[in-house]
Amino acid sequence: MRNLKDLLFGVTIISVKGTTDCDINTIQFDSRKTAPRDLFVAIKGTQSDGHSYLDQVIENGVRAVICESIPEKISESVTYIKTDSSQKALAVVASNFFDHPSKKLKLVGITGTNGKTTTASLLYQLFQKNGTPSGLISTVKVCVGDKAYGATHTTPDVLTINEVLDEMVQSGLTHCFMEVSSHGIDQDRITGLHFEGAVFTNLTHDHLDYHGDFSTYRNIKKRLFDNLTKDAFALVNSDDKNGLFMIQNCRGKVATYALKSAADFKGKIIENQLTGLLLKINNAELWSQLIGSFNAYNLLAIYGTAILLKMDSLEALKGISGLQSVTGRFQYFISPNHITAIVDYAHTPDALKNVLETINAIRTKNEALITVVGCGGDRDRAKRPKMAHIATSLSDKVILTNDNPRTEVPELIIEEMEAGVSPVHYKKTVCVLDRKQAIKTAVQLAQSGDIILIAGKGHETYQEINGERFDFNDFETVHHFLNQAAS
Repeated sequence: MRNLKDLLFGVTIISVKGTTDCDINTIQFDSRKTAPRDLFVAIKGTQSDGHSYLDQVIENGVRAVICESIPEKISESVTYIKTDSSQKALAVVASNFFDHPSKKLKLVGITGTNGKTTTASLLYQLFQKNGTPSGLISTVKVCVGDKAYGATHTTPDVLTINEVLDEMVQSGLTHCFMEVSSHGIDQDRITGLHFEGAVFTNLTHDHLDYHGDFSTYRNIKKRLFDNLTKDAFALVNSDDKNGLFMIQNCRGKVATYALKSAADFKGKIIENQLTGLLLKINNAELWSQLIGSFNAYNLLAIYGTAILLKMDSLEALKGISGLQSVTGRFQYFISPNHITAIVDYAHTPDALKNVLETINAIRTKNEALITVVGCGGDRDRAKRPKMAHIATSLSDKVILTNDNPRTEVPELIIEEMEAGVSPVHYKKTVCVLDRKQAIKTAVQLAQSGDIILIAGKGHETYQEINGERFDFNDFETVHHFLNQAAS
């Protein structure tokens, strides 16, 4: 129970009808969840407008409403607070309700197109194993110490974030590592949070269906760094030209990491094999189970963050050497008949290129590389031909298939992908609409020693078709077919 007046501290208020000196049970922005004495925040979303449900929430007994327009017909028992942005107001009242939990933790935000999940998850893993009670908010899962929850968004809504951070504080945690998406920044899901530090991985083509153009996408990412305090740190990949853009006018303490250019945390790949990576960081060497140059960058970001958070250098190196890869991120196994299957979340052109180039760098070229890939529906259409072009240019055989078509017609998605296939690559490209059948086809095409890459879905355990989710797991599916083929 909180007093409404206290919850409104920091909210931009245009006008108020009713008293703010009243008790609030909890905060809701979903009208279906409202109950007596709640505060309802009416959000104008992409799918629906919370203002349309004011009559319903008042019937449910809410005590107060935050909105961007006060209705003509009002209830005398309800307090109405008009603001210029209900989304920003939600961020403020959520933080106030839970007594600013982000200020009681060392919260580190990781942003970029690729590498967010791996970097955040392995930082959590590193600090937990080092004896530092830590939390994680990621695409794959949310962890409060050793307790894990499923995740529905890369960056959850701001109410959930504050609730989870409060649980972390109450559980005695001291650190939290959090993926920060461009959607999350743009929709004020991190507004009002206090970050101890921010990490930038890279920036490539993604989400342009939402943001419109690359510069808008980049500028939104930059907001995370713009809002850092002078006591926070900003760690950026200086091999990516956008890294230096992120830290322009940043008040935080700036540090860089890189493989190709001078940096505070300078890396050099000494060995890159299917069994792991030998990496030199500044003057120290470490062996990691992770594979590829893209993971070398992730490891540099992890090491740099650990040092900036005052972990001992030798402890950090020792801990990083023992880190295990994240589910669906270059997750692989070798079948009884010596076919290597790799499952990766690569769903952007750059991520797919990185994975395929990594595989090509460590293979003997005496084996075939078979790639299974699709593109999601209701998402950025411009990347579809690019994904197919990259797959066919860097693979020996390619199977174009379904990803999550959502509400789109699957055949049309694949047609748009096919537009990116060069005529010289037609013969090695086949379309198999059903993803399970596509994976089975890849297994049937593979011979001993060959490599199968299944890209796009990674950790996801479902397929979304016509708005309905069906159980589906790439790793389990290819594992089943390869074991069946070997028996």
